[in-house]
Amino acid sequence: MTQHSRIRTRLVWGAAAGVAALTLAACSGEPTSGGGDAGGGEVTVDSVAVIAPADPGGGWDQTARAFAQSLTADKLVSSAPVSNIGGAGGTVGLASLATETDPNTLMITGSVMVGAVETNASDVRIEDTTPIAKLTEEPLVVVVPKDSPYETIEDFVDAWVDEGAGMAVTGGSAGGIDHILAGQLLTEAGVDAADVPSTLNYIANSGGGEALTLLLGGQVQAGISGVGEFAQQVEAGELKALAVSSDEPAALLPEVPTLTDEGIDIVVTNWRGLIAPGDISDEQKAALEELVTTAHDGDAWAEVLETNGWTDAFLVGDEFSSFLEQDITTTQDTLKTIGLIE
Repeated sequence: MTQHSRIRTRLVWGAAAGVAALTLAACSGEPTSGGGDAGGGEVTVDSVAVIAPADPGGGWDQTARAFAQSLTADKLVSSAPVSNIGGAGGTVGLASLATETDPNTLMITGSVMVGAVETNASDVRIEDTTPIAKLTEEPLVVVVPKDSPYETIEDFVDAWVDEGAGMAVTGGSAGGIDHILAGQLLTEAGVDAADVPSTLNYIANSGGGEALTLLLGGQVQAGISGVGEFAQQVEAGELKALAVSSDEPAALLPEVPTLTDEGIDIVVTNWRGLIAPGDISDEQKAALEELVTTAHDGDAWAEVLETNGWTDAFLVGDEFSSFLEQDITTTQDTLKTIGLIE
């Protein structure tokens, strides 16, 4: 494989009875009953609405439903219904969150949304929301159909550089972490950043199920997504996994080499977390942080992490806010480098 540079790229993309309602005493006064901040009283989170800003079947949908189930399994809330608001890399859901009036609303976010905000020039930005917590990190995996002639990531990338736009690659939303990794693979193989937009034929999708359909139907030559979205098909022999993007082998695909193992100096992980409406009070924010922290420490969420092979990357409060600020800056710089934004 032609190697243009060896600059290390590292991104962390980032029933009422018996329910233990979590409360935060904002100041003295009678507690409220519905989770609002009624004039400085105690803020109670009895239930939450969870939004997956993507269609069913993808990583955000999986994370939203798993987290909601952990909340109810550990009896932290009476209910945690999940809704899907897909489109434009999560920015349609982001716009919906901006008009949400229920302060006890949590939406999944992550590195994909950070990129999509930039590439879609979204009017509503993540900075307009209330950061709650970072939950997980997950490596990406590069896969090809089972009958693909490519057996290694080097074989595939060499052919990709030669064929250019004749090679179709699918993944998540335009400008998201999957798209970014695709661009980085080309630049690391020697393609000039200015030529990436014309070389990269990237088929974006709003959910993992759509990418899988394209791969299984032979309509694209490769796919990039979180390991959790393709692991089952890899194990079943329907897809071949060429490499994962983490430092170490992925728990769900332990036999698949890392990009660095294969001589490609890229480490990228896809992070996911939670945000809330931007206009909630400090007391409401603290109550949600307490709820999410308790859920993170519970047995149900620990089982979710193990089952899905997700890496625990929990950050809350100012630590998450600082991480998010830095990730937005890093993402902007990377998107400029590979020509996805100016």
